[in-house]
Amino acid sequence: MHWADHTAQTLQQRGDSQVIASGITPSGEFHVGHLREILTAEMIHRACLDAGMDSRYIFIVDSMDPLRRIYDFLAPNYEQYIGCPLAYIPAPGPDGEPDPDGGSYAEHFLGPFLEALREIGVEPEVVMNHETYESGAFADKTHSAIGQRGEISEVIEEVSGREVPEDWFPYNPLGSDGSLDGVRVTGYEHPHVHWVDRHGVEGASDIRTGQGKLPWRIDWASRWGIHGITCEPAGKDHGAAGGSYDTGIPICEMLGGQPPHKMVYEWIQLKGMGPMSSSAGVTVGPLDALGLVPPEIMRYVIARSKVGRHIDFDTGTALFQTADE
Repeated sequence: MHWADHTAQTLQQRGDSQVIASGITPSGEFHVGHLREILTAEMIHRACLDAGMDSRYIFIVDSMDPLRRIYDFLAPNYEQYIGCPLAYIPAPGPDGEPDPDGGSYAEHFLGPFLEALREIGVEPEVVMNHETYESGAFADKTHSAIGQRGEISEVIEEVSGREVPEDWFPYNPLGSDGSLDGVRVTGYEHPHVHWVDRHGVEGASDIRTGQGKLPWRIDWASRWGIHGITCEPAGKDHGAAGGSYDTGIPICEMLGGQPPHKMVYEWIQLKGMGPMSSSAGVTVGPLDALGLVPPEIMRYVIARSKVGRHIDFDTGTALFQTADE
């Protein structure tokens, strides 16, 4: 039995309705390594449909994640946007300068990737996470997380083995400059989180809007419940013992949700160069890959390997052997 069919059979024990998810942060250009998560989720979705279940496949874009640093392709002017959500900053122009007419940073990098997914036969429901925050869908989970601040802190420490700062708060508000960095929470009166930012400006964020976000481990656990996700494959960095998957499972339950079926996948490596990494420059873009091989072969590269095994993506003569297989 193929691994996707086996997973669908396991999921059927949960019920006849499934929501399969994958997610991505649009911080820069995507690479073939990102396709493993997307295609793994999409193949499970197809297997669920083949098994006669109702199934949705949603692709969550972490557009509320902040810009963490000035990448090589960005101009120094992006310094002003560090810490700001990717949905709320301008896209880079050809010269790397912020382009106010070019749409958002998140949309800029997401567009070509969705085009590559369409070529490979994947058309998921796209969920922009900043829109989920703006709609108020995170509000109840946020309020619950704040109310269980101490308990959640203990879970993170016990499961991950890392120490949580004494002033840690399960909600990160946006400061007066639109950045999540350097903002200290001073109090909470539902639905407002009061804060003072690094400029000494005081303010309050309404948790029913996009004026802040949950820390990653709580954000992920919350969205499982918000979207009713039953399966979400995750890379081995998140799926390792003590990682964000293991902390997310009890946190999801504490917030009133049911955790999804845990599935951890290995990375795609560029033959002879190790795991693909955008920051290290070890990448093959999805559209570049589709210039080398047709979509069905790209799907086969992912489908033939069990999710727990790494994949060597060989751009040389081995592609002919893969085509023959």
